[in-house]
Amino acid sequence: MTTATRSEFDQGIALSPDAPGRYRGELGEGWQIGGGVNGGLLLAVAGHALSLEHPEHPDPVSVSGYYLSASHPGPVEVRTESVRRGRSLSTATASLFQDGEERLRVLATYGDLETHQGEVRTSAEPPRLPPVEQCVGVEHAPPQLIEQAALLERFDLRLDPATIGWALGQPSGNGRIQGWFKLADGREPDPLSLLLVADALPPVTFDLGLPGWAPTIELTVHLRARPAAGWLRVVHATRNLAGGYFEEDAEVWDSTGRLVAQSRQLARAPRA
Repeated sequence: MTTATRSEFDQGIALSPDAPGRYRGELGEGWQIGGGVNGGLLLAVAGHALSLEHPEHPDPVSVSGYYLSASHPGPVEVRTESVRRGRSLSTATASLFQDGEERLRVLATYGDLETHQGEVRTSAEPPRLPPVEQCVGVEHAPPQLIEQAALLERFDLRLDPATIGWALGQPSGNGRIQGWFKLADGREPDPLSLLLVADALPPVTFDLGLPGWAPTIELTVHLRARPAAGWLRVVHATRNLAGGYFEEDAEVWDSTGRLVAQSRQLARAPRA
């Protein structure tokens, strides 16, 4: 997007062509968590560049990002390379550079999610959440959480009270956080924003009694359908923390009850 945009998210992923396969943008203030810019936002920036490169296949279907070093607010360059263009899918890479250093490398497959509207066979079920008005908003978050996760102010996030004992010093130890999600400025969800949503909730290590920044090593997101307008239901969970690393699985469900995105990331556990 090369013109003024209405949404903070659209501004956050805005890019201008610089040369064939190269785009420039600006990582803005307010998307930070811990020591760097949120990994989901970075994945959406790279994903936007790939959408621009493949107008015939505008939607991410599978996106894997490898985080090489932390990014910070400021200018950014994205370099893309097409690997294969097919009839229904295209595969390409994108590398995000900042200060002359590669920060993120992405391998992705793109298509048209409008063609994914056929029969659905699934045993997956959306998380059971209390009504939005009975969940806990960001305004009730501990000040120390907002200090290390400024991006939460970009979200209208309502967490399930059953999964926020960690905010009261009483983590459950189950490694699960879930809730309702919308962007704070009212922008409706789309495939690119789902790349952000997959990494939007507080790290599940909070529920294990491990507060602090949990930097992502690798994040893969599978897009299953274009989301309907309205609230998203999001659940993050982990089953294994070992050797200083943990996996975090996420599911994103739209307002119609459709599973629209799944993800898994490997992240480093917060340091004591």
